[in-house]
Amino acid sequence: MSPDLVVVLDVDAMRTFAADVAKGCRAGDVVVLSGPLGAGKTTFTQGFASGLQVSGVVTSPTFVIARVHRSTVGGPDLVHVDAYRLDGLAELDDLDLDASLADSVTVVEWGEGLAERLSSEVVHVRIDRDSDNADSGHAVSESRRVTLTWPAHRSR
Repeated sequence: MSPDLVVVLDVDAMRTFAADVAKGCRAGDVVVLSGPLGAGKTTFTQGFASGLQVSGVVTSPTFVIARVHRSTVGGPDLVHVDAYRLDGLAELDDLDLDASLADSVTVVEWGEGLAERLSSEVVHVRIDRDSDNADSGHAVSESRRVTLTWPAHRSR
């Protein structure tokens, strides 16, 4: 399936968009988030968590590496992983994510090139600052370009 390109204008729009993406996901899916530092990967995950209706406050798991947020509605749990500090596949395997994979949606920040091997059901989300919408250098634009690619056999 060809990627969708969406421009989100601000933090609230990112969270709303991500909540909508979450509604298209199911247990066993792995969502791989990529983009530069500060692009909005954790903000996306916050909105995604809202869409899944899970418990707990979603913050960057940079130092704990992974957090589990339990469903409040009987849906899949959210496993939120930050692979930024991981040193390759062996350390990702050490997290034992496959133990909860079937019952959860796993979101992996900085997971490109690592997390795809966790599942055949991988959703790729690339977030970039939208420099085309920057306001002549006077203010930092909050808008982002999000490229979303669903597994080839699934329609959104």
